[in-house]
Amino acid sequence: MENITVKDILEATKGVLLSGDENTPILDICINSREIKEGDLFVPIIGENVDAHRFIESALEVGAATLTSEHDNIIVGQDKPYIRVNDTVAAMQDIAKYLRARISAKVVGVTGSVGKTTTREMIATALATAKPTYQTEKNYNSQIGLPIAVSHITSEHEMAVLEMGMSEEGQIAILSDIAKPDMCVVTTIGVAHIEFLKSQENIRTEKLSIINSMAEGGTLFLNGDDAMLKEMQGKMPCRTLFYGTEDWCDYRGENIVFENDRTFFDFVHGDVRVPVELNALGKHNVANCVAGMAVACEMGIEATVAAEGFKDFSGQRQRLIKEEGRFTILDDCYNASTTSMKASLDVLSDMPCEGKRYAVLGDMFELGENEEQYHYEVGAYAASKNINEVICIGELAQHIKRAVEEADTAVKAYTFVDKEEAAFYLISLLKPEDIVLIKASNGMKLSDMVGILQSS
Repeated sequence: MENITVKDILEATKGVLLSGDENTPILDICINSREIKEGDLFVPIIGENVDAHRFIESALEVGAATLTSEHDNIIVGQDKPYIRVNDTVAAMQDIAKYLRARISAKVVGVTGSVGKTTTREMIATALATAKPTYQTEKNYNSQIGLPIAVSHITSEHEMAVLEMGMSEEGQIAILSDIAKPDMCVVTTIGVAHIEFLKSQENIRTEKLSIINSMAEGGTLFLNGDDAMLKEMQGKMPCRTLFYGTEDWCDYRGENIVFENDRTFFDFVHGDVRVPVELNALGKHNVANCVAGMAVACEMGIEATVAAEGFKDFSGQRQRLIKEEGRFTILDDCYNASTTSMKASLDVLSDMPCEGKRYAVLGDMFELGENEEQYHYEVGAYAASKNINEVICIGELAQHIKRAVEEADTAVKAYTFVDKEEAAFYLISLLKPEDIVLIKASNGMKLSDMVGILQSS
C-alpha cells in the first residue's frame, strides 16, 4: 500500500479508533500473526477453529495497528492503533474497495472452474512484455485473499491480473465488486463445487457474475472451446470476445504441434497470424495462451511482442520432470476435476514417447452426488487415449478402473491400496523412455508419490 495511514483505514471501514495515532502509516495487510512485519495492519480472522483475536497482542509487538471486532473500550497501556469494526473480513474488503478507487492500473479479472491460475499467469506473461504488471500472488483469490492482492497493486503497475475463486453461490459477485475489473476472462465451466451449486448451469451463472461490477465499456473473454461458454454467444449484456482453438473464435490457435516439452502454434486474429512457441504442453494450454495474447492485443500490445513471453513461460501447476537417463514424470497433483483430468490425459497421450505411457489417477473431490459417474467418465476417456496403463488410487478412483475394464480396449487398469505401493510398482517397471502422469485432487497428496519416484 502507498501513502495509507490509520486515518484512511478509518475512512474506508467506518471504524472507531480505540487507541493510538490516526496518522500512523500502514504499509501492508497481514492475516497471519507469525508473518507480520513492521508497518502491517493485522486483520484477525474468526475461523471455524481459531479466533485470531487472541494473537493481537503478539502481532502488535511488530505490526503497526490492528482491526478488532471484539474490543469496545480503550486498551489500557496500549499506544498502537486498535480499530473497532463490526466484521474484520468485511472491513478488509472495504479497505480493498477504498484502495481500488485510487488505483490507475487496468484490472483483468479471471475466473473459471479449471485453468484460472494458469490462464492468469499467461495473461500476466503477455501483458508484462510491454507493461508493468501485477498478478495475484500465492492463493490470494478468495474473499480474504483478494483484498490482500488488491493492496499490493502500486502506482508503478499499469496492469493487474486478479484471480477469483469461489466455493459457494454469490462469492464471485462479491469479488467483482472488490476488483471492479476493466476486463473479465472466464476459462471453463466444470463440475467442481457442483455439490454446493447443484448444476453446471448454476456454476456458469456464478462464474459469469464476474461482470457484475465490470467497468462500463469493459470486455468479457470467454473460452470458445468450452461447450457451456460457447452457448453464451449473443447472450451476454456486454462486449464479448471468444478465444480458443475452434475456427470460429475471435482469437484462436491453429496448426498446433507438440515437440518434446513445448507447443508450437499460430496465433490468429483477423488478418494477424503470429507463430508462438509455448513452454507448456496440451491443447488446453494453447487456449490459455491465446487468452493471454487476446487480452494483450486488446490492450494495444503487438502480438509479436506478446508472443515472446511464452518461450520461457513457467507456471505453477503442471510440471514436466525429466532427468538424463530416467523416465519422465508429468506432475499434475495440485488439483483435479473431470475437465482437468481429461486435459492431462490428452497431454500424456499426445506427448512424444518411445516407451510406455502410464496414468496414475486418484480421487477427485467436491463432485457431489454424481461423483461416481464423473470418475467413471474419466476412466472411459482414459481408455480411449493412447495410454498403456491406468493406475488407480483411492475409493472413488475404483470407478475409473471399472470404466477402463468395461471399455474393452488394450489399456490396462490396476488398483493400489496406497500411493507408496503404487510408487514401488512403477519403480519396478519404468524405463528411461517411459512417461508417467500423476493426477488427483490435492487432498490425495499424490505429490508424495512424485517425491518417491524422483528419489528412486
